[in-house]
Amino acid sequence: MSIDRKSILSTPVKDTMVNSNTSLRELMENFAVSGGFTTSKISVAYEIMKEMFSDENTTFLSFPADIISTGTRGVINEIVRRKLVDVIITTTGTLDHDIARSFRDYYCGSFDYPDRELKDIGVNRLGSVVIPDESYGEIMEQFMQSRLEKLYGEKKVWPGWELIHRFGLEINNESSILYNAAKNNIKVFVPGITDGSFGSQLWSFREMNPDFMVDVLQDEHELSDIIFDSKKTGSLMIGGGISKHHTIWWNQFRGGLDYSVYITTAQEFDGSLSGAKLEEAISWKKIRPDAKFVNVYGDATVILPLLLGPFL
Repeated sequence: MSIDRKSILSTPVKDTMVNSNTSLRELMENFAVSGGFTTSKISVAYEIMKEMFSDENTTFLSFPADIISTGTRGVINEIVRRKLVDVIITTTGTLDHDIARSFRDYYCGSFDYPDRELKDIGVNRLGSVVIPDESYGEIMEQFMQSRLEKLYGEKKVWPGWELIHRFGLEINNESSILYNAAKNNIKVFVPGITDGSFGSQLWSFREMNPDFMVDVLQDEHELSDIIFDSKKTGSLMIGGGISKHHTIWWNQFRGGLDYSVYITTAQEFDGSLSGAKLEEAISWKKIRPDAKFVNVYGDATVILPLLLGPFL
């Protein structure tokens, strides 16, 4: 990157002026000239997403399950409801939390609750969210087993995305990400589908019905069709792990993503994928060298409402 003095001194820092009437869109405009630090990254992400959402491309949304236990589920759900994305790649816990919260409550808690005492009273802690036993494993078993019997009666082998689609329709609740994804024909892929409560319920059903099968390779075939049919691709990736990797992995087969916004709290010093900057993905051909992209560091439960609010 070559720079000259005139170009880097072209935009003066301006004070951010906010009051009770400031809109999120106005806040984004303020962030663009605030100079630093995360605000400038959020501003770049906002501009990339404006172009990505309006361009003729296939937009991937990837995220981990933990944020679906929080109110951020509502932001993700609204993205899906408004069809701002075309493909979702996530983890099994997303299925767990989205299904469970469609029927039972999770509760606001604290990182400082004594976990040994929580265990004794049948309450599970996920960060600062607390989940009673009856709001997780119990409701998952009740919801899934009877519906698996119904699906098993239709056919014995199911692609993961199609199974998730059918469960989404069964939820029949507007607060559900899976329900709105199914209604809008947005395919949800979970490459680690045997993990978590959803995966355990599949295993339990398979124990009683040995010819029942989830065909995970059919999911990969479906993803390959999506990738090779896309003129351009973009991604909003929250957190790392398998959901991030599966998104960038498949996009390497078309030369890489054209747009990408990555929100993470991880750092790159340990060589983890979660901490890897998007720049690293260029070397793997997972992001195009001329792509528009940005790494935004911070808690997605704070950043996503700010960043996505103007689009919703």
